[in-house]
Amino acid sequence: LSTGDAAEDKHVIQTTHTQTYAGSTPSVFLQKQDVDPVSSTYFDQRVPVPEDGAETGISLRKLWAFTGPGFLMSIAYLDPGNIESDLQSGAKAGFKLLWVLLAATVIGLLLQRLAARLGVVTGMHLAEVCNRQYRTVPRIILWLMVELAIIGSDMQEVIGCAIAFNLLSSGRWIPPWGGVLITIIDTFVFLFLDKYGLRKLEAFFGLLITIMAITFGYEYVVVSPDQGQLLMGMFVPSCQGCGPVQLSQAVGIVGAVIMPHNIYLHSALVKSREVDRTNRKEVKEANKYFFIESTIALFVSFLINVFVVAVFAEGFYKRTNVEVYNVCNQSGSPHSHLFPLDNETLEVDIYKGGVVLGCFFGPAALYIWAVGILAAGQSSTMTGTYSGQFVMEGFLNLRWSRFSRVVLTRSIAITPTLLVAVFQDVQHLTGMNDFLNVLQSMQLPFALIPILTFTSLPSLMNEFANGLVFKIGGSLVVLTVCAINMYFVVTYVMVLNSVWFYVLAAFLSIAYLTFVGYLVWLCLIALGVSCLDPTSRRGNDTTILIEQQPEFDS
Repeated sequence: LSTGDAAEDKHVIQTTHTQTYAGSTPSVFLQKQDVDPVSSTYFDQRVPVPEDGAETGISLRKLWAFTGPGFLMSIAYLDPGNIESDLQSGAKAGFKLLWVLLAATVIGLLLQRLAARLGVVTGMHLAEVCNRQYRTVPRIILWLMVELAIIGSDMQEVIGCAIAFNLLSSGRWIPPWGGVLITIIDTFVFLFLDKYGLRKLEAFFGLLITIMAITFGYEYVVVSPDQGQLLMGMFVPSCQGCGPVQLSQAVGIVGAVIMPHNIYLHSALVKSREVDRTNRKEVKEANKYFFIESTIALFVSFLINVFVVAVFAEGFYKRTNVEVYNVCNQSGSPHSHLFPLDNETLEVDIYKGGVVLGCFFGPAALYIWAVGILAAGQSSTMTGTYSGQFVMEGFLNLRWSRFSRVVLTRSIAITPTLLVAVFQDVQHLTGMNDFLNVLQSMQLPFALIPILTFTSLPSLMNEFANGLVFKIGGSLVVLTVCAINMYFVVTYVMVLNSVWFYVLAAFLSIAYLTFVGYLVWLCLIALGVSCLDPTSRRGNDTTILIEQQPEFDS
């Protein structure tokens, strides 16, 4: 890896050097020494961190230098899948599930902390670590599962953009398939913004988050939700009068908030800051500032999600289809046919959500909603492409240009989406989100288990490895999240009511659970359950991985 600067080359070599403890024995993890040097960054530059004489407290100059990766990461908490989950939560359960959203966001913050620490301490992102530690077959399977999650997420984001374009054109000028094609083109344009500088790209993402905050905040102000009910729903963990529908929605909130590809993304984004990994003080400082930045970023994303939940909780909770039809008909909306003349409870999605806002609060509410959805879809589709690039490069040591990567993933993601958009209506397009949410839920263990595994290893993380409390807490979090999402998957499969599908699902479940069990076995060894390591010997550390990080300078 050459940067044209001898001093910088020396720094890069120093921060990516690895060595092995003398006398360490092979463990259940693969020993790979002849690997390529770790990439110093994901772009052509790194952001320098200013020197500051303050030994304690928080330096705003340093915090500003570390600001960026956390906000890019937080966009996954604001993608169209999350927005749809938010509006359905409000429409089906009112304010009662806000505490679930809060808990899911806090859990997400803890998981993002692990991802950032892995990137800062090792100088490698999660996909690179998996490439060096897992054996060939498990590594390939893991890569395929993560790629599947990224493609599923990409489809959701494209659907969101297509729906936004359709709403902005009142459903006349830009059909759903037209919105899909526009999204393909504009993504290529926006992805080349990093050529103008990393900080400018991060500022562009900040602009998109600001647009979401303003547009969804506008809807919040117009609807004026009951603040007392909002606070009670956020801080009182109960759900009186809730049934299977609300329970399923609570599970869906967790699945929408915690995204598997986002763990891989965040561990790579933190590599964009100049941190001397041989210096204990700098590493500790970087971990602190990245955690503060992530906290601020996820707080902003949480507020935006609350705006959406509150709008639909106040305006449309317990509304019936016939009520909405009458209002839309009286307002002259061309979309009143979307709502059948019955007394069934209103069911909304991203598309219908914009329509009912327009019917009840005027055309401005509809168009502003569409702008917010467009910003959510456009920002998340860009970060999803970066995730795909990091994952492919990390797992396969394959260096593709971003253009080639976008062509491949877009072709896979666009084909089924475009077919549905051409041959079906916009309702079928939004209906794909349910299947894609299930797909995301199934892939979650393939991010959570590896990140807990590798951040718990002292041989990889040195003094920054997870302590006993965080090992136990992290294990409970991962177990809980995976169990919740598996419940979501099983519930979805049972609704399909097909014997042949049940048989197919049973065979796939055996293979799926076998592989998850293999990852859990390795994770337990990393957590210190040495009796599960068949290669362990008395007096040796069974959790030593192959690439020992250098000792820190004092």
